[in-house]
Amino acid sequence: MTEDDQRRGTRRHRPALIALVAVAAVVCLGMAWWQWDRFESTSGTGQNLGYAFQWPMFAVAFIYAYRRFVVMEADPEDAVRKQNRHGDVTEIPAHLLPQRPGASAMPSLDSADPDEARLASYNEALKEIAAEDAAAPSSSAGAETTPRSPR
Repeated sequence: MTEDDQRRGTRRHRPALIALVAVAAVVCLGMAWWQWDRFESTSGTGQNLGYAFQWPMFAVAFIYAYRRFVVMEADPEDAVRKQNRHGDVTEIPAHLLPQRPGASAMPSLDSADPDEARLASYNEALKEIAAEDAAAPSSSAGAETTPRSPR
C-alpha cells in the first residue's frame, strides 16, 4: 500500500485473491454437501458426517484468513500494537534460554579423564589440518585430493 493510499484510508482490493478465496469457500461447501450426501447413503459412516461438519469450517477459515490479511496489510504496525496490548510475548527473555558452553566446557589435553584427553587431542589435530588447508594454495580443478586422517 502506498503512502497516499494510507493517508486517504483507501484499501487495495485484489480481484484475483478475492476470487481465489471465493472459489476455495465454494469448493469447501461443495465438499461438505458431498460428504453429507455420502453420510445419508446406505454406505455412509460417521466419518462422512464428521467431514460434512468439518468442510464448512475450512470455508470459514479461508474467509477469516483473507480478512486478517487485509487488516494486517492496511496497517501492520497496528496489528503488532494490538498483539502487544494483549500480552503476547514478542521475544524470549534471556533468563529462559540455556547458557551456551564456554571455553571451560571444552575438554583439555591435561584432563584426568582419558576419553576427554583423547577428544581434546583429536580436536587439536583437526585444528592443525584446517590451518594447513587454509595456508595451502588451492589445487587445480582437475587434480584429485585424497582425504587426510588426523594424526
